[in-house]
Amino acid sequence: MDLIVASHNENKVLEFKNILGDKFLIKSLNDLNFKDEIPENKNTIKKNAVYKSNFIYKIFKCNVFSDDTGLEIEALNNEPGVKSARYSGEKRDIKKNIQLVLKKMEGLMNRKARFRTVISLIYYGKEYCFEGIVNGSITENPIGDNGFGYDSIFKPDGYKKTFAQLSMNKKNKISHRALAINKLIDFLKKN
Repeated sequence: MDLIVASHNENKVLEFKNILGDKFLIKSLNDLNFKDEIPENKNTIKKNAVYKSNFIYKIFKCNVFSDDTGLEIEALNNEPGVKSARYSGEKRDIKKNIQLVLKKMEGLMNRKARFRTVISLIYYGKEYCFEGIVNGSITENPIGDNGFGYDSIFKPDGYKKTFAQLSMNKKNKISHRALAINKLIDFLKKN
């Protein structure tokens, strides 16, 4: 089955392909030569995911899924949350985003955080949503070279390493995105 993933982020697309394996033919927006940016201006992670999948479905009229992910830090009133990609400003700059998070976290004892992913699927014209959450904590400094986004400052509960220190295979077994995508796979197998 062909599935479009409504993303230009090749790191994210690669992660989806690794989790889904060869069960589906995943096409990214880059594969489809679609260069336009999809606005992410909704006020929740779920609304952003739903908007993106509907936006691409209206253009291509194919089965499509999108995700939106946010890092929610308890001591920062669940910031950066829906603004995770643009936390430090309108231009996406993960290094500045991480610096801002660590600056705001200076001296705070409560380092609890969670990654939340919502996947929105438009499947033969009907909409479905799947959520994955991983709880963890924010480190005091970036650690590790793997992964992307906030992976270098997020240590999942039960692990001594950040997501950026784990191999892609290991991360893809426990991540918020993996949890959501496995719910998507279960749905597709049943339908």
